Amino acid sequence: MRIAVTGSIATDHLMTFPGRFGDQLIAEQLDRVSLSFLVDELQIRRGGCAANIAFGMGCLGLTPILIGAVGTDFADYRSWLERHGVDCDSVYVSELHHTARFLCTTDEDHNQIASFYTGAMAEARQIELGPIAQRLGGLDLVLISPNDPDAMLRHTEEARQRGIPFAADPSQQLARMPGEHIRLLVDGAAYLFSNDYEKGMIEQKTGWSDEEVLDRVGVRVTTLGPKGVTIDRKGEPSLHVPPAPELGKADPTGVGDAFRAGFLAALGWGLPLERCGQVGNLTATHVLEHVGGQEYELGQKVFLARFADAYGAAAADEVARFVKCYHA
Repeated sequence: MRIAVTGSIATDHLMTFPGRFGDQLIAEQLDRVSLSFLVDELQIRRGGCAANIAFGMGCLGLTPILIGAVGTDFADYRSWLERHGVDCDSVYVSELHHTARFLCTTDEDHNQIASFYTGAMAEARQIELGPIAQRLGGLDLVLISPNDPDAMLRHTEEARQRGIPFAADPSQQLARMPGEHIRLLVDGAAYLFSNDYEKGMIEQKTGWSDEEVLDRVGVRVTTLGPKGVTIDRKGEPSLHVPPAPELGKADPTGVGDAFRAGFLAALGWGLPLERCGQVGNLTATHVLEHVGGQEYELGQKVFLARFADAYGAAAADEVARFVKCYHA
């Protein structure tokens, strides 16, 4: 299955605040917040939604096609991704801007305050899907993950026009985009990804109820953090997939991207939706245990052993026929 992943490619600057953001807020003065946080550490990591998702898929043995815009400073990052199985031949290189930057501070409750500098990402709107599909002999699915808003709209519309199934993942751009644009991103999607908070945001900004959203998409996938994920289809009972137990919590950055990587990998293998949710959950757990969206390793034996512990031997046997982790 040829899966293209469009979206942001960025460098993450991750900081840790040894306290709680909520303790620093004054309820009567929320209209004029002025805060500065002294952080304990700064870690610079590879990131960006599309790059994180493609990296995870590559670590599971697939060859995803990464589509996004970067600066001329991308060379080392590109080499890293290609070593982990990612097709970077359709990444657009800007001659004017640096690769995007994500700056994020996480408190001790894993709440986050973040800013994003778009840089070269603003040029992603210039990328056409047609030549990419032609190079690959067609595309089976295009994921539209957070990116330059105009690029997200353009890729969605082009996928519709060319008859390419697409998955909508507006997540971080929901706050910025108006309801009419979110409706364009969601309507007709084969899959719709969000977390539980973003689910409510989609409904609020589009004016559509949960039932009306399900009328417009094939499968609605809603991640629930420590409660796992729900998968919904119109006219069918909601499917809840419990989380995979973690060995510890390091940082939540990139957890949602890793879930999508695992879900799409299992989808590419032709596995049922329950297995897709399970592979997504376990891949996400690996990211939660590390700082950074691409600092984890997926070892074949360990991954399958943890999968069996979480979801049973029969489920692990079904997945084992397909998964080819990057590490032994």
